[in-house]
Amino acid sequence: MENVEEIRQFLIDSLRSHVPPLVVKKDNPQVFEVAGGIPAMQGKQKVDGFYFGSVVPKPKDSRLYFFPIYTHPEEFEFISPELRKCLKGKSCFHFKKLNEAMSTEIKQMIARGIDVYQKNELI
Repeated sequence: MENVEEIRQFLIDSLRSHVPPLVVKKDNPQVFEVAGGIPAMQGKQKVDGFYFGSVVPKPKDSRLYFFPIYTHPEEFEFISPELRKCLKGKSCFHFKKLNEAMSTEIKQMIARGIDVYQKNELI
């Protein structure tokens, strides 16, 4: 995949496949956001659902903000160097193109995030 819109839709579909336990918080052309569906502490405040991730389209790439890699980095040390190169900062992946191997790995990473958050009673 090299089309930014196609990548964006793949990322949204990958997150949406985990609804429930995730809940869609925002779904518009600027952002697709999912969070947990149970009240939880996020930092020092109680929230309706713990933030999990979002997809934000940009003119030259699609971005996946994936909070589990920020909150539990030790659980994602397995990601490939190819995927890790797309990680900018602590939790934001920038995708200009995706091959089948990376697409599979992204799905596995999201599923691992679900498992980690369920185990920690965040979603």
